[in-house]
Amino acid sequence: MKGLKVDIVPCLSDNYAYLIEDVKSGVTAIVDPSEADPVIQKLNQLDKKLDYILNTHHHFDHTGGNKNLKIRYSSKVIGPKADEGRIPDIDIALGEGMVWDFGSQKVQILDIPGHTRGHIAFYFFDNESIFTGDTLFSVGCGRLFEGTPKQMYSSLNKLYKLPSNTKIYCGHEYTEKNIEFALTLEPENQALLDRQKEVLVMREKGLPSIPSTLENEKKTNPFLRTESKVLRKNLGMDSFDSVEVFAKIRDLKDSF
Repeated sequence: MKGLKVDIVPCLSDNYAYLIEDVKSGVTAIVDPSEADPVIQKLNQLDKKLDYILNTHHHFDHTGGNKNLKIRYSSKVIGPKADEGRIPDIDIALGEGMVWDFGSQKVQILDIPGHTRGHIAFYFFDNESIFTGDTLFSVGCGRLFEGTPKQMYSSLNKLYKLPSNTKIYCGHEYTEKNIEFALTLEPENQALLDRQKEVLVMREKGLPSIPSTLENEKKTNPFLRTESKVLRKNLGMDSFDSVEVFAKIRDLKDSF
């Protein structure tokens, strides 16, 4: 990936952390380590150190490994400026529009609140890759624990405008269930049916369904499809604005 290496590190029951390396410089980081042991095992396997710990938001299942990893490797912890008081052991706080140097890589920071009040994405634009935490999932989005439908819709719309070939690395393996829900809204969406077949094969083999691409998400993710005439018709919301359509879909998913 143009000099950025990504290794998926499964954690807990359905979390993903991501060990990333700038191949040119050898600088490494872990994104959203919910626990330390799987990360340590992966680093030992690859004979790597750990320079940075990147947190998209404060939830423990994304920051639980911070302390032990920081102590073991003297890593720097990076997290959202809007929520730095709740990021364990934070060293560097970043926010909207800031560009951070990760070895030879440039990383743009996007504020994407809604799931939590302070949530960021790490966008490696030269590598067409983004780490979205619990804001954008494959065929889904995060629950609104601290934000409003308008906030989350705005955050997703910000991600929607990125190049369609952008790879989406999210925080959880929720794709199979997300597809089941999406099919209740668009049962004849052929892209969604094709994605379901693909994901079932991958999961049966024990493979992650991540990364997705923004192009795939635009075709299959109901939370990015609030302008779809078919989706609106199926919801009986032809004349509603997009935030209202989003809120309805989120309510339905919460009780699915």
